[in-house]
Amino acid sequence: QVQLVESGGGLVQAGGSLRLSCAASGSFLSINVMGWYRQAPGKQRELVALITSGGSTNYADSVKGRFTISRDPAKNTVYLQMNSLKPEDTAVYYCKAERVRTSVAQWGYDYWGQGTQVTVSS
Repeated sequence: QVQLVESGGGLVQAGGSLRLSCAASGSFLSINVMGWYRQAPGKQRELVALITSGGSTNYADSVKGRFTISRDPAKNTVYLQMNSLKPEDTAVYYCKAERVRTSVAQWGYDYWGQGTQVTVSS
């Protein structure tokens, strides 16, 4: 019902910037909460940032002040601007649609994208 496609990952030097995008498509009326998560090798997947349909945001402490999440409701797209990148930011970054209105009276939860690799060299 909901497909998420991430883009924008790549290789960057420490201190550099990248902008990730996640476009949602499929059969749904709206998406209440979208977020970015990441998973480094040998580690559990962790929350990076969330944004609600009202524009409220939440960030992991490790990225506060460096990353900014935003969304374009008209395009069903969420972005993650990553500045001052560090080697410890290296991970696969996943987009997630957490609460989706699939019809007038139905909701769907926890749709994931395929992930995009971000590698920060020191």
